[in-house]
Amino acid sequence: MPVMIRHAEPVDIEAIKAIYDQPTVYANTLQLPYQPVASWQKLYNAGAGFYNLVAEVEGKVVGQLGLQVCQNPRRRHVAELGMGVLEEYQGQGIGSALLRSALEMADNWLNIRRMELTVYSNNEVAVALYERFGFEVEAELADFAFQYGNYVSALCMARINTGIK
Repeated sequence: MPVMIRHAEPVDIEAIKAIYDQPTVYANTLQLPYQPVASWQKLYNAGAGFYNLVAEVEGKVVGQLGLQVCQNPRRRHVAELGMGVLEEYQGQGIGSALLRSALEMADNWLNIRRMELTVYSNNEVAVALYERFGFEVEAELADFAFQYGNYVSALCMARINTGIK
C-alpha cells in the first residue's frame, strides 16, 4: 500500500476532522469529541513554524501530523509534534510514514535538534512507534488528562538529532 506524504491543503479540512472524530484518535489526544469544522480550519492559521502534513492512500487522507517549531529565539532548535491516523489504517505503517517524513524535514531542512512530544502512558502502540524512531522517555506526568472518566498519565518523550551541533 503506497503512502504519499504531502503538506495539507484547505480542501483536506473535512478529512482531517474525520480522523480526529474517531474515538480511538480523540481519546489519545487532547481533542474533545464533536468538534466543529471551524476548529480544524485554525490549522491553516496556526502561525509561524507550523507544518501540517497528511498521509494519503489511493487519494484518501488517512493520517495527519502537525509539527510546531518553537518561536522563542532560545528554543528555535526545538519542535513539537502530534498526529492521528484513521482507525481502519492504524497498524499499517501510516504513522511511521508521517513520522519519518516529519523527522527528515526537521533534521535536514529545519535545523531542528530536539523533537518533543507528549503521549499517554497507556498508549503502548504509540510509545513503541516513537521509541523505534529514537524518542526516549524523559518524564512521566501523573494525572495529565481526563480520558474515559479517569485521569491518565502521560510521557514526555524527546529525540535529539546528534548530527546537528
